[in-house]
Amino acid sequence: MINIKRALSSLRKIDNELTPYFKDIQMHLERYNDKLNKLTNGSNDLVNSINGHLYFGFHKTNTEWVYREWLPGADGAWLTGDFNNWNTYEYPLTNIGGGIWEIKLGLDSLKHGQYVKLIVGRLGSSFERIPAYIKRAPLDTSTNKLCGQIWDVQGYKWTDDKFFKKKKNKNPLIYETHIGMAQEHGGVGTYKEFTDTTLKWIKKAGYNAIQLMAIEEHPYYASFGYQVTNFFAPSYRFGTPEELKDLINTAHNMGLSVLLDVVHSHACTNIGEGLYLQDGTEDQYFLSGKRGWHEAWKTKCFDYGKDEVLHFLLSNLKYWIDEFHFDGFRFDGVTSMLYEDHGLGSSFMNYSQYYSLNTNVDARVYLMLANNLIHSINKNAITISEDMSGMPGMCLPLNKAGFGFDYRLSMGVPDMWIKLIKESKFESWDVFYMWHELTTKRPCEKSIAYAESHDQALVGDKTIMFRLVDAEMYTGMEKSYHSLSIDNGIDYHKLIRFITSTLANGGYLNFMGNEFGHPEWIDFPREGNNWSHHYARRQWSLVNNPNYKFEWLANFDREMINFIKKSKTLNQDVESIWLDNSKKVFIYKRGEYIFVVNFHPTWSQESLYIDTQRFDQKNYEVVFSSDDYKFGGQNRIERNYIYKSNDYGFTIYVPSKTAIVLKSK
Repeated sequence: MINIKRALSSLRKIDNELTPYFKDIQMHLERYNDKLNKLTNGSNDLVNSINGHLYFGFHKTNTEWVYREWLPGADGAWLTGDFNNWNTYEYPLTNIGGGIWEIKLGLDSLKHGQYVKLIVGRLGSSFERIPAYIKRAPLDTSTNKLCGQIWDVQGYKWTDDKFFKKKKNKNPLIYETHIGMAQEHGGVGTYKEFTDTTLKWIKKAGYNAIQLMAIEEHPYYASFGYQVTNFFAPSYRFGTPEELKDLINTAHNMGLSVLLDVVHSHACTNIGEGLYLQDGTEDQYFLSGKRGWHEAWKTKCFDYGKDEVLHFLLSNLKYWIDEFHFDGFRFDGVTSMLYEDHGLGSSFMNYSQYYSLNTNVDARVYLMLANNLIHSINKNAITISEDMSGMPGMCLPLNKAGFGFDYRLSMGVPDMWIKLIKESKFESWDVFYMWHELTTKRPCEKSIAYAESHDQALVGDKTIMFRLVDAEMYTGMEKSYHSLSIDNGIDYHKLIRFITSTLANGGYLNFMGNEFGHPEWIDFPREGNNWSHHYARRQWSLVNNPNYKFEWLANFDREMINFIKKSKTLNQDVESIWLDNSKKVFIYKRGEYIFVVNFHPTWSQESLYIDTQRFDQKNYEVVFSSDDYKFGGQNRIERNYIYKSNDYGFTIYVPSKTAIVLKSK
């Protein structure tokens, strides 16, 4: 329970500009307290109160099977499947009150692997549905639709106890991945392939966290997992639930955190496969009318004000933590959740846009409850908000009137890089604009920086490397080949990632393959590409070929990530030493390290002056340089030289398109 007076006092100290909106924020906190009290029957203990996944769905006891479903709009319900030769009305469920329907069956009635469907009766008609809490929903090839499946595998042996005894990952360096396209062959990758191969690449690349996309079951592969039908079912395409557990268990034993890209912002509209019209009514899980329809995504929007929906979504989070040992979540589509217009077309230029009739307070309360639950289950869990609106307090603790997230995604940064590459020449890039976008943050809040994610790699868009070199990617990546555009592309690809990651306010993210400039876009099998998997894969052989420049980019990214981990600079404040727009030079300090980045395409700085008057350190040496041979550079930076600072500073040679890090000695 939040002490509202104390929380608002703390918030005022953090951001006094929010004071005019304290009535709104107070109302949000009151709504949270009321809902927490109601959901927990006054105990305020969400962990022991949220257990929908242990009550609803199929459960095997010592004496029988019990199946329950919440169907408030139903007039009748029946269970059918191959266990009874699909006899529609042989096994009726009983309405036990509160819209809950139940059936109890003998232990021999249901067996592992059998297919099941729910039959719902309403207003004189009946229709098939998949149970809402089903734990596996593979494709029924006879109907070409997803079907519920009994999954009765008990006693997975976890060996990751030591991992959970470690401290919280305070600087997540996230490798964003998609299981199905993580392999090179032209098909859908599996959990086992990922475990055996991709995990080793991620560990070698230096990242300490993995973000898994498209895990919750979704009928349309090309949706990238963002149109979910079965929220408790790991996608059948990639293998079994036990193979997903093997993946996570193996990752933990390699020291890697595993985050789930969870989609609670909307749901797929496929009737009969997901939650839409589950009991025959529009508003069982979702808002009714226009409020429940996301026009841009063509999906349904949850009713976060309904207790049963909150139980479903919160239980879903607890299930993924308890059953699969996920270490946290990246919440997709938070902006869409928080605003009645889903933030579409809004610029969010002033605070008044965050506190108005356009704000979905129920969604805010849900996100606060979710963070309470997650961090109560696992104090070391990581939660990340995908919010482009900049909603204040997103990453403040609940007791400081925040939402409770650990990080927000810095969504403006990739937009900035795209804008610069598309609209201006390198020599015209505005250093002060770049600095503002890369360093501006909400007070006391952490973020995950990234130059590009999966969004920038999808068909219809372009990765940074593709934007920099375009079609020459196909002909110019052999190490023996040189041109101005290719050389610039290699250098700026490194600089963009370097300055984005080293100015990060907490953590950093990269989408798999983008670190080495993976060619081409992502395009999943669909009618428009003749159902081809050619673009839904990762060409790892390119980076492993010593004749190609992809190796240089991979080497650079690996050493950059390892430097960030070793130096622990993301825990240090950023201090600007000098920004020069004419020379396109950035000089900044974090801890005992000085960073020098020259973005100018042609102007090398023969004697760039670095002012160290206000620092105690006097001597510096270069500990990182993007100009090393192994990164495709010319090795013009002397590594063994000690730069001795006089009373004012020292000078250093910084070639064009080069990043350097100096450490005090």
